[in-house]
Amino acid sequence: MDWLIYGANGYTGRLAAEEAVRRGMSPVLAGRSEAAVRSLAQDLGLDYRVFALDQPAELAAAISDFGLVLHCAGPFSVTSEPMLRACLEAGVHYLDISGEISVFEFAHSLDAQARRADVVLIPGTGFDVVPSDCLAASLVRELPAATRLRLAFEASGGPSPGTAKTSVEGLGKGGCVRKDGQLTRVPLGWKDREIPFAHGKRQAVTIPWGDVFTAYISTGVPDIEVYMSVPPSSIKGLRRLRMFQPLLGLGPVQSFLKKKAESKYSGPTEEGRTGSGSELWGEVASADGRMASATMTTPNGYDLTVSASLGIVEHLLEHPVEGGFYTPSLLMGADYAASLPGVTFNLLS
Repeated sequence: MDWLIYGANGYTGRLAAEEAVRRGMSPVLAGRSEAAVRSLAQDLGLDYRVFALDQPAELAAAISDFGLVLHCAGPFSVTSEPMLRACLEAGVHYLDISGEISVFEFAHSLDAQARRADVVLIPGTGFDVVPSDCLAASLVRELPAATRLRLAFEASGGPSPGTAKTSVEGLGKGGCVRKDGQLTRVPLGWKDREIPFAHGKRQAVTIPWGDVFTAYISTGVPDIEVYMSVPPSSIKGLRRLRMFQPLLGLGPVQSFLKKKAESKYSGPTEEGRTGSGSELWGEVASADGRMASATMTTPNGYDLTVSASLGIVEHLLEHPVEGGFYTPSLLMGADYAASLPGVTFNLLS
C-alpha cells in the first residue's frame, strides 16, 4: 500500500519523513509549496506531489492512488475537514497529528460514513493524544467503574510554529471540560491544582486538550478534566485574559497573534528535543470512592509524535482494520504508548 505524508515540509512532517526513511519506509511527500516539498523529497530520495486543499474534486483525485494519508499540515481547524472529506470520497485511511477538540468532534461525526466506505479515521496520532489516551484507557482498565478522570501533562522543549498558532486559536475559545458526558465550556484557567508527576509535584491549570473529547470515546467516563503544568504566574496571566476573550477570537487579532507566534517559534532543535522530555499523570475515581492513578514519562513531544504516528501507519499497512472512527487506544490498545521507545508507565494504585 502506497502512503502519503501531507504537510511534509512543515516542522513535524519533516521529522516524520526523515524517520520513515530511516525505518526503510517510502512515503510520498506532499504539500502546497512545490519548492519546499521538492527539496525535501530530493534530499530523502522520495517521490512527491504538490496540491492544495481548497478544491475538493482535485484533492480527492490527488490522493486516490494512496491507501493512507498522514496529515501533518495545520492548523487542523482549517485543514482537517477538506482532507477528511477527500479521504472518505477516495477510500483512503486518514491519520493526523491534531490535538483540537473540534477536529476530533468533526471526525467522530463521520464515523458512520467511514464505516460504509471502509475508511479508518484516526486523528490525534501524536503526543496529542496517544500517551494521554492510552493512560486513560489503562486506568479505566484498572477501575472499570470510574466516573471521573483527571489527566495532566508537562511538555518541554518549546513549540513548533504550528503548535504555537493552534494555541493562539484556543485563546479565543476559552476552556473546555466534560461534565456528565457533555462537552462544557469553562473560562480560561478554570481550575488549578498540584500534580504529583513522576519527577516531582508541579502546579497545573485546566486546558481544552483533545482528551476532553477522545478519552470519553475511549473509556466512557463522563467527567473529564485535563491539566497542563505551567508556572503560577502564567496561571494568573491566563485568567487575566478572560476579560479580553471576545477580542482574542476576532479575525484581525487572531491573524496578528498567529504571525507573532510564527515569527517567534521555530520548533526545538534536535539537541533540544534530545535534552527534553514530557511527563503525564492520570487519576480515575468511582462513585463509591475507589481510585487509581498512574504516571508516564515520554521523550520530547515531537519525537513521540513521530514514533507514535509511524507505528500506527505500520499497523494499518500490515493489518486489515475495519473502517470507522478510532482513538489511539481503541485501535492500538491501552498499552500502545508504553510500547514506544523511551516511554515508561507506572501504575501507582
